[in-house]
Amino acid sequence: MSVISNRWIDDLPRDRLIAEFSVWSADLVRLADDLSRVDCHADILHIDVADGHFSPAMLFFPDLVAAVRKVSSRPIHVHLMVDDSIILSQIEQFADAGADLISIHVENASVAEAALDLLDRLGVAAGMVLKVDTPVEQVKPYLKRLRFVTLLGTAIGLKGQGLDDKAGDRLLEARRLIAEAGAERRIILAADGGIREHTVPLLRRSRAETVVLGSLAFNAPSLDERMTWLRQL
Repeated sequence: MSVISNRWIDDLPRDRLIAEFSVWSADLVRLADDLSRVDCHADILHIDVADGHFSPAMLFFPDLVAAVRKVSSRPIHVHLMVDDSIILSQIEQFADAGADLISIHVENASVAEAALDLLDRLGVAAGMVLKVDTPVEQVKPYLKRLRFVTLLGTAIGLKGQGLDDKAGDRLLEARRLIAEAGAERRIILAADGGIREHTVPLLRRSRAETVVLGSLAFNAPSLDERMTWLRQL
């Protein structure tokens, strides 16, 4: 189970872009070394999980999360892209492996309430992710139970795509819904997919508090310079 303080979301930076690093873009052969390289810059580690059905990709698994937990003290955000039939078992496995935050999809509507109940019982923070074409308003019924809302800006489970033209407007709509929900706890608004040097300023202006950093960070010619730039946005 996680060893991170249960206040970690409240303690995330409010005066700059939160740095969420996607493990999918790390050097998986030398994962511990790569995570060590980015550790001083990362606020959160993001681990995608996909079953090859809900998402065309197949990645990652609980043992990887457990291994990352051993080498990093950063909060771990697990993004589940899996079929409704396995959501609950996946939540249990990834919570046991050390996830601090588990996000399901709003498209997992048939099991969403049961999944959020389970996360509450396990003491793991809950998030929701919306596919690029899913109406943002579909997250509204769940907002008071969430700590993260993540909007995808590209099709699910595929790397290297351009940012959808509606991404900025969708983030602004999500920010409005979060404000109107009047939740007592902080809800972080995140953008995932299409994260490039020319898109991050737009996403930030559209009220994203964090973007999921892949090659933009891991493949930067100078990580120090790239992170200085990001934190000034």
